[in-house]
Amino acid sequence: MKAYIKDQIKKSYQAKQDIYANEALLDNIVAVAKLCVKLYQGDKKTILAGNGGSAADAQHIAAELVGRYGFDRPSIPSLALTTDTSNLTAIGNDYGYDFVFSRQLEGMGQNGDIFIGISTSGNSVNIVNAFESAKKKGITTIALVGKDGGKMAKIADYALVVPSDSTPRIQESHILIGHILCDIIEKEIFADGVEN
Repeated sequence: MKAYIKDQIKKSYQAKQDIYANEALLDNIVAVAKLCVKLYQGDKKTILAGNGGSAADAQHIAAELVGRYGFDRPSIPSLALTTDTSNLTAIGNDYGYDFVFSRQLEGMGQNGDIFIGISTSGNSVNIVNAFESAKKKGITTIALVGKDGGKMAKIADYALVVPSDSTPRIQESHILIGHILCDIIEKEIFADGVEN
């Protein structure tokens, strides 16, 4: 069993190594980080959504921004569309599950906001629909995905595609990228920034 555990750790490590060596992905992370910093220098917010484990990641990232990531500072506005069960069940019942995020964006999203859709496959219909709603409102879309990026990577303004076909490795990498973004945002806005 110990050998199996070590193998799982090794596979997780390899996924991070693949990100580390992927210059195009790193450049996209830099671009998204700069975009978020610029957003937060104004009066807009990030909005996140995902399904299952990706819903938990959306909530996790939003909580790091609203609460704190590395040090005490003013709250940063961020919203996870996965947390309001009344909205989710009402919209799901009245319009269908494919519209649980797009409908919320129609009501709460504002021109200039950023929407981060999280999906390991990149093909979650409710996130694809949310991207379409976001574009109609002038909301920038970011796909945090894996595998080949799926439909989401093709229609997003920015795509952060984890180079892996393994759902667990993709999810572990998504939270790493989310933490990196939170760290950069916090330091650029409230501290002395980060080294280039």
